[in-house]
Amino acid sequence: DGQPAPLIFNNGEPKGVIMAIEQLKGDIKKVTGNSPSIAEPQVKQSAVVIIGTLDNSPELQMLERKGKVDFSRIRGEWEAYHIEVIPSPMPNIAQALVIAGSDRRGTIYGIYELARQLGVSPWYWWADVPVSTHKNIYIHHKTQIIDQPKVKYRGIFLNDEAPALTGYVKDKFGNYNNEFYQHVFELLLRLKANFLWPAMWNNAFSVDDPMNAQLAHDMGIVMSTSHHEPMMRADKEWNRFGEGKWDYAVNQDNLYQFWTEGAKRHKSFDSVFTLGMRGQEDTPMSETQNIALLEKVVTDQRKILSDVFTEKDVSDIPQVWTLYKEVQGYYENGMRVPDDVTLLWADDNWGNIRRLPTPEERQRKGGAGVYYHFDYVGGPRSYRWINTVPIAKIWEQMQLAYQFEAREIWITNVGDLKPMEYPIDFFLNMAWDPARMDTEALANFGTNWAAQQFGEKYAKEIAEIVEGYTRHNGRRKPELVEPSTYSIYVYDEAHRIGEELAALESKAKSVYQDLQASHQDAFFQLEIGRAHV
Repeated sequence: DGQPAPLIFNNGEPKGVIMAIEQLKGDIKKVTGNSPSIAEPQVKQSAVVIIGTLDNSPELQMLERKGKVDFSRIRGEWEAYHIEVIPSPMPNIAQALVIAGSDRRGTIYGIYELARQLGVSPWYWWADVPVSTHKNIYIHHKTQIIDQPKVKYRGIFLNDEAPALTGYVKDKFGNYNNEFYQHVFELLLRLKANFLWPAMWNNAFSVDDPMNAQLAHDMGIVMSTSHHEPMMRADKEWNRFGEGKWDYAVNQDNLYQFWTEGAKRHKSFDSVFTLGMRGQEDTPMSETQNIALLEKVVTDQRKILSDVFTEKDVSDIPQVWTLYKEVQGYYENGMRVPDDVTLLWADDNWGNIRRLPTPEERQRKGGAGVYYHFDYVGGPRSYRWINTVPIAKIWEQMQLAYQFEAREIWITNVGDLKPMEYPIDFFLNMAWDPARMDTEALANFGTNWAAQQFGEKYAKEIAEIVEGYTRHNGRRKPELVEPSTYSIYVYDEAHRIGEELAALESKAKSVYQDLQASHQDAFFQLEIGRAHV
């Protein structure tokens, strides 16, 4: 009757869990008009929601001791959660919805899974997707959900972000500060992601706002730096603070100290340290391969980690070497890094993964991952600002990655983030459990995604618009279309494609006009409605 079940949780939970609980309270208020209260266990209640992390929650530990619930399937697992309705959890309480996490991110994902089921889209802030209201919300009494990710680190790379995203950020937030990144982190967690390469064209994540890294750690986001920014230091930090040339052959001492400061700065935070070295501003390090020099760079970077993390073995510190562009040539010509370093294979900047692990490479302790692109600035041609990668192509390539056991890191370059909501959602959804994203799930994803944002009524039509839009852009990216791209002579190609686009435009206009006014902004922002204006 519009009165949410009260919550029970331990105030000693990690900060990120408490923040997610506060978000959940706000989500419930958006749906029902009322925010849940905090339960008093001694007061008689018909139902409560019990939230906690296994090692931090006395309530969850008590329920398991009494045999009310069994958490054995998530205990000790990475980012797992257990959601279940149980009867008579405590004296005076008739029933409870339990949300338990194996660790802090597991609990957070369980909380946001409930928010998603309530009807709050992960894109409620970034795309102004409205929340449908309900006086009553029901959860089936036999509900039990036990889940965990199959890819360890799952995230995005904000890149090529100037001028579009940068202009917006400067106007609304002043800079890429913690107020801005809180929205990025929350989006990632609602999409069950945990990993970020931050904006870096004109910015330095840890320097622009010293609270950025702390907030990421508090909320549960594992930070790293892009493929050409070693040791948790942004490229622009060298411009601001570096001394001498960005060249390890002639400036070893200054670079060594520069990287040491990066390791010390992130010692207490969840981080994945990027190893290796490219030229400044994402260019090749030299005109010719110098394998011996790059091997020395990696050896010295690991020495820094050993010296900074004195309480750990260096092999237990997450590290990655990205085999991007010419760097893969170093590997193919014999360069190797220690077995515990993750090899991050890359696509060709156009969505085609260049190489995946051999059977021998799959035995490496550090495993492998994939760096993928939805956006690219560079030679021979750039493409950006528009979603041009059909999810069927993402599915085909990332299924290969999963089958070849590249499962440690999945990260994709999303440009400004804003035009790429649909493929981001798909990529991170698939990263959670690639096996679950089978051909049937792929076929239904567009309709289900559209229903989440806009309701069931126009979900099929909206999915057809999005799929048609990206199918066309996937044929030939708009920046590469020329007068001769589509033939006016052969098979009436240009005319047929023109008619297809006109039909999509007409459908977009029709759906836009029929949607509730509250949904029209989201329809426009999510690329679907832009064709008709």
